[in-house]
Amino acid sequence: MLWPRLAKNLLSRPLTDAPPPRPDATVAALVERLEAAAQARLGRSLWIRQVDAGSCNGCELEIHALNNVLHDLERFGLRFVASPRHADVLLVTGPLTRNMREALERCRAATPEPCWVVAVGDCAVDGGVFKGSPAVEGGVEAAVPVDLLVPGCPPPPAALLEGLVALVEASAAG
Repeated sequence: MLWPRLAKNLLSRPLTDAPPPRPDATVAALVERLEAAAQARLGRSLWIRQVDAGSCNGCELEIHALNNVLHDLERFGLRFVASPRHADVLLVTGPLTRNMREALERCRAATPEPCWVVAVGDCAVDGGVFKGSPAVEGGVEAAVPVDLLVPGCPPPPAALLEGLVALVEASAAG
């Protein structure tokens, strides 16, 4: 019984879903605006460091979607970096927990200027569903100044991209 099933599986094509459609023109336009604003403000592309201050990982999944084959921000020069010392933007997710406060403050201190802090998701804005927990001190602003709030539980990748565009364009104009 095992051998016929194995032979059938080895000789047939794999069953997979069709690839998702490429991002629409709105997302492509947002990425072009972001790249132009980053070049004007920084002279290079935007480098991003994601920091988890105590989240449920819902927002992280949406942030990671920015790097998947559908959005593929690397093709536009937008990079996620491993060290805050190389970052221009700190994307902070989750409520500010007591255990992560010092780590977040150190991460912000290690990030060179100009540095923008973006609170991603309802939890990072004000504590979200974790508000009132003894382990939670509130939103990210309780520890570091925040330049942009991206609400949602979790916010979709297009909203994250739109927020980054608005942030860099406002900084380039000001």
